[in-house]
Amino acid sequence: MHTTGSFFHLHLVSDSTGETLITVARAVAAQYSNVTPVEHVYPLVRSQKQLDRVLTEIEEAPGIVLFTLLEKDLVERLEAKCQEINSPSLSIIGPVMQLFQNYLGASTSGRVGAQHVLNAEYFKRIDALNYSMMHDDGQHTDGLEEADVVLVGVSRTSKTPTSIYLANRGIRTANVPLVPGIPIPKQLESLKKPLVVSLHATPERLIQIRQNRLLSIGSDTANDDYIDRQAVTDEVTYARKLSAKYGWALLEVTRRSIEETAAAIMKLLADRQRQRMQE
Repeated sequence: MHTTGSFFHLHLVSDSTGETLITVARAVAAQYSNVTPVEHVYPLVRSQKQLDRVLTEIEEAPGIVLFTLLEKDLVERLEAKCQEINSPSLSIIGPVMQLFQNYLGASTSGRVGAQHVLNAEYFKRIDALNYSMMHDDGQHTDGLEEADVVLVGVSRTSKTPTSIYLANRGIRTANVPLVPGIPIPKQLESLKKPLVVSLHATPERLIQIRQNRLLSIGSDTANDDYIDRQAVTDEVTYARKLSAKYGWALLEVTRRSIEETAAAIMKLLADRQRQRMQE
């Protein structure tokens, strides 16, 4: 195994953006807490000349090689070099494509980056991103009815990053902060089309995140209601009362990552849409 101390080299070679590779590789690497991958990402590798540079770097720092290449000649050269220097290599999409081909009885189109073509789904994502950025943090509340999802919650419940994540999935998402003493927008009280999800976290978790935030911007944390235990507890109670009053879906995010929170919201949205179709 080619490692240096607690590190190993991880080469990710793609003929497209490399997003698929990065996601898969990091999901697996996260299971090995005792070693850290040194990532070498090579996107848009579509010619022999581009592959030459990749092979040189792999030879200089041998390690695990994962790839998503469709061009047969490129694949053969990469695999041959990896075998020569005794570096394990694996095509991430190869086995999946073979499975599809066997089941469907048809060969692939061989289009590089086919998942990134400028189709209707692409423009839907762009529209969702534009909408979410315009309707972040309680802005332009007159357009909330146009959302697919509206996120509400007190400060530091990850409303904005979750909104952006959902927008990248083509879901028009707005978010509105809940602040004790400040009335919620009137539009939020009578929404019909959007799914309203109230994000909640424990006071302890909120205080921890807020303290880190204040320290990161060099702010004085002394005597600050923003991190006062009772004040934060009151915020959480206020948010829960509003959720109960308006019947908003309540989602606990204390121990959830952004991805897990977004997945839970997408499930709520799918369940709601399914239920409406049955009515």
